[in-house]
Amino acid sequence: MTSTTTKSSYPDRTQKTLCRNPFLSIKFFVFCHGLLQLSQLLVSGYLKSSISTIERRYGLSSQTSGLLASFNEVGNTLLIVFISYFGSRVHRPRFIGCGAVLVSLAGFLMSLPHFITGPYKYDQSVASMFSNTTDLCQPGVPGSWGNLSNAGCTPHAARENHEVLLVMFIAQVLLGIGGVPIQPFGISYIDDFASERNSPLYLGILFSVTVIGPGVAFMLGSAMLRFYVDIDKVTGDEVQLTNKDPRWVGAWWLGFLVAASLVALSAVPYFFFPREMPKEVASGKESDSKKSGDVLSQLRSRSEHVQNLSLTKFIKHFPLVLLRNLRHPVYLLVVLAQVNLSAMVAGLATFMGKFLERQFSLTASLANMIIGAVNIPGAMVGIVVGGAILKRFQMSLRQCSAMCVLGMFLCLLLAFPLLFLGCPTQKVAGITYSESSEFGHHALECNLQCNCPEKAYNPICGSNAIEYISPCSAGCSIVNINADNSVLNYTNCSCISENGLAGFAKPGTCGTGCSHLFLPFVVLSCLAGILASTSHTPSFMLILRSIQPEDKSFAVGIQFMLLRVLAWMPGPVLYGSAIDTTCIFWEKKCDRKAACRYYDNNLFRQRYLGLQFFFEVGAFLCFVTVYVILRRQEREASNAAETKADPEKEKLAGNSIKVPESKV
Repeated sequence: MTSTTTKSSYPDRTQKTLCRNPFLSIKFFVFCHGLLQLSQLLVSGYLKSSISTIERRYGLSSQTSGLLASFNEVGNTLLIVFISYFGSRVHRPRFIGCGAVLVSLAGFLMSLPHFITGPYKYDQSVASMFSNTTDLCQPGVPGSWGNLSNAGCTPHAARENHEVLLVMFIAQVLLGIGGVPIQPFGISYIDDFASERNSPLYLGILFSVTVIGPGVAFMLGSAMLRFYVDIDKVTGDEVQLTNKDPRWVGAWWLGFLVAASLVALSAVPYFFFPREMPKEVASGKESDSKKSGDVLSQLRSRSEHVQNLSLTKFIKHFPLVLLRNLRHPVYLLVVLAQVNLSAMVAGLATFMGKFLERQFSLTASLANMIIGAVNIPGAMVGIVVGGAILKRFQMSLRQCSAMCVLGMFLCLLLAFPLLFLGCPTQKVAGITYSESSEFGHHALECNLQCNCPEKAYNPICGSNAIEYISPCSAGCSIVNINADNSVLNYTNCSCISENGLAGFAKPGTCGTGCSHLFLPFVVLSCLAGILASTSHTPSFMLILRSIQPEDKSFAVGIQFMLLRVLAWMPGPVLYGSAIDTTCIFWEKKCDRKAACRYYDNNLFRQRYLGLQFFFEVGAFLCFVTVYVILRRQEREASNAAETKADPEKEKLAGNSIKVPESKV
């Protein structure tokens, strides 16, 4: 009797142990995976939020920064194809953990350039107690500026800049490689061991995290860029800049440390999850507990069946499936539509902050906050609304394509006015504005005696509403200081004339002066984003329902691979190159072009938003073609069904076919 009681108590103890062990709970795995995906998106999204700041700090062109932003797709694309092959053969939680460690390492590497380079240097108006060099007009000090401007041009400085780029590109490759197993292995692991009732809920939670993540990354960027870049190297008293100054560089590296630390913490639990865990039992359903052992054994047998396929056979099989799916017109056109939309999003995510900064004279922090708090949540609303409409009306394939066409058409209607909602280029003396017609020859010679350096950049706004690239270029010889050692204004400026007298100037840029257009621009761009996002879920349903069931997993993998190769990799580089063509005044470092100081705002807006409009038109045309194809297929199917249902029609159809044959 006693022995029987002892034996029967073992299952109870085992059950209690399973209940108490969090690493045998799929709910805990979902929690860990949501945290990891959020942390991973913080690392990848944070770069896009600080891209304009990194450009300013290290003198990068938009093309180079666009290449840097897209480089993480290189490592990702090379390995993503093999995920479907190795997915059932490896210890998935440990692979996820190893990938997370690589992502964390990439995050720390991205911040490394800050620690291996010297402090950020900028032109200062106020001379320090130990130096007599200022960027004021100094007629009696000829040649002093030439030595100062070339002081940083040493072989070490040039090598340092190459090292910075090399470290960042390596970090981006590691970020791409580390991110490969995280989402696919996590989703398949949850789908295998969650109950059928709860699996969609868990996957929905993870999907919402992937949508929210970029928004959180931009908000993190907004917070970190309020701090000065060398907050760890200099005291606050030594910094004469505010975050509204165009020379301001925020603490871009700080966000990478925060995000990488979160990823490192999120990686730890994955090394304690088992390769296979007991199937989750849905509440109130005993049938699930009875079937859990059967499902687990089926999973093992399926895994063994897939493992019989060798890697060489898998690689040979892949191109055949690829070609079979690419020959399917609906699949190909929907993927091309998604490529257009993804390329648009790639440009928006990478350079929208920079666009807002330049067009509406915003700080980098405020631009990031607008993107993180308005644009990205708007896109999320569009995705949810599209999914809800799809579920509510149980749409057919043709109706799904019609919804995509309508969403993109309305998006185009709202996106077109954005091409004209912007600011003109500010008047910058000697660059975009010449005073010769108003002040004669005096304006051309007003600062010749000042011996101004070509490389000086300390913009000031004259009392005549014209911007000058430095106090020296405006001929200012006196600077007035506040009690906190900040610059109040510059006076005795020979190039700024008011009523025949020398005028004054205030520090900082004059701005573009059209802040009243900012709110309409944000509202229209947000609404256009919402409408474009409504096509997200219907387009995925078009792909999943239009292909053969056995090719479904391959087709989705091919889809994401094509999106990376055709959109996410070239997109930021294309946008960056287009933006560079609108630059009218480049910063020079050691006689080489560095970051752009001034853009032609009209050209910037037309080319940046014109590219987005072009991609939206491309997506619209693809969806229209899909609609036409599906409507024709639907009519052919209904005609075939009517012919089969009516014997007389079938007989007539048969006769109509036979007559031409007899004539031939």
